[in-house]
Amino acid sequence: MMMKKLVKGLLFTLLLVLGIMAAGCGDNKAADVQKVRIGVSSAAEEVIWQPVIDKFKEKNVAIELVVFTDYTQPNAALANKEIELNAFQHHKYLNNEIKKHGYEITAIGDTMLSALNLYSKNIHDIKDIKPGDKIAVPNDTVNFGRALSVLQAAGLIRLKSTTGSTPELNDIEENIAKIEIVQVDASQTASLLPDVAAAIINGQFAVDAGLVPDKDAIFQDGVQNYKGNDFINVIAARTEDKDKELYKEIVKAYQSEKTKEIYKKDFHGQYIPAWDR
Repeated sequence: MMMKKLVKGLLFTLLLVLGIMAAGCGDNKAADVQKVRIGVSSAAEEVIWQPVIDKFKEKNVAIELVVFTDYTQPNAALANKEIELNAFQHHKYLNNEIKKHGYEITAIGDTMLSALNLYSKNIHDIKDIKPGDKIAVPNDTVNFGRALSVLQAAGLIRLKSTTGSTPELNDIEENIAKIEIVQVDASQTASLLPDVAAAIINGQFAVDAGLVPDKDAIFQDGVQNYKGNDFINVIAARTEDKDKELYKEIVKAYQSEKTKEIYKKDFHGQYIPAWDR
């Protein structure tokens, strides 16, 4: 009887030790999970990032999206090590931020171009634009410059060959279609559609107005419409981490056919893939 009790006691002790060891291994596994916080500007980005998040979960990497509503915050948060990466801005904005604040931040991969398409409620084909027709465009410096590049790509105007990446009104060499360019606040371009021949509307404003970029635009924006990469969005890291292998893998996972499918299916052409241009 004593022997049986002794054996039972030893077995219980052994099972207890094994349980503690297993729990310890579980704790170590949890401790091995690496967190990567990525700053974005909209909760809608989650659908784009979800396949990447799922892929890295299998590698013990927990990717967390941190949404910022103020464009001035994601770079400051990255510089202050509150996040590891951000993905919300184009090259030109990042370069301006670096000049202004001295951030040691580097673009480590291109993502997309946010489309600036030409829409109309009054005509169905760009060929129907007549001399004297009004075209509404955003009046802020960056989007006005982009709008002129789009109008050139559409064959309505021709810009001087010496024009930089952000054209101005005096850079128009020839008004081929003899249109009247009406500059308004970007938020007003969609509401003006009934009163103008056409309007160049920022992606989100177009979607908010019920427009479907890849169906309703009479002329679609494209990466090829611009000089250089100023308006291509990026994934950015602190300069000290720009060569970190994990971050390179995250960029590669984002730059995939799956992401292109999501751009098309969920965003209907609002975002244009720009990493393999």
